[in-house]
Amino acid sequence: MKTLIATLFVALAGLTVVPAASAAGSSGDLPSISVDVSDQAALQRGARLYMNYCMACHSTQYMRYNRVGRDIGLTEEQVVDNFIFTTDAEGELVGAGELMKNAMTDAYAEEAFGVTPPDLTMTTRIHGEDWVYAFLKGFYVDESRPLGANNKVFDNVGMPHILWELQGWQEKVVDDDGNERLELVQGGSMSQSEYDRAVRDLVTYLSYMGEPMQLDRQRIGLYVIIFLAIFSILAYFLKKEYWKDVH
Repeated sequence: MKTLIATLFVALAGLTVVPAASAAGSSGDLPSISVDVSDQAALQRGARLYMNYCMACHSTQYMRYNRVGRDIGLTEEQVVDNFIFTTDAEGELVGAGELMKNAMTDAYAEEAFGVTPPDLTMTTRIHGEDWVYAFLKGFYVDESRPLGANNKVFDNVGMPHILWELQGWQEKVVDDDGNERLELVQGGSMSQSEYDRAVRDLVTYLSYMGEPMQLDRQRIGLYVIIFLAIFSILAYFLKKEYWKDVH
């Protein structure tokens, strides 16, 4: 009985842990970050960065505008004014209940970039939050690349350093021991600490997008554990009552 209770407790406790870390897409020394998807201010800042710098190429087509607005504390009017720039076949802005697709066609993306930019709804679930954070901070100048930039985490990436205005430009430096590091050679509009926070906010928003129900899941999981703990106590005393004549 005790073994069964312990097994149930461990299994259910595991359900309340976000499994993104196990999905990291790269081995190696990645910075370990912790994001709080209950922080609506961080989510709003991250959403603003995403809509301004990412949405033109990367859709999040498995989420709806009004659902995102509701979850991160924005009114539908704010969502319409600040999030929606895509038009329908008649040239009208799409409604707040539409999926978050961008206007770039696959054919145009292939012509412009040589590849269709991936949808990022599930990116933190696929790669992990640490990987996405390191990727966004890992761009450096590389004149051999078509777009003039490479990435320490994703070698020969086809994506430009879209946040260069905020971070500035880094160069890869190799020390006498052969260790590589990135060194900022041209500053952007943000200081290093400000850019670190901005990237963390963006990852927080992407983490929410990957699993909008994660806070509810953790809350419900806790209730289930409490229920099973109480039920196990009642079941134990019920078992003692049924088996008292045998023992």
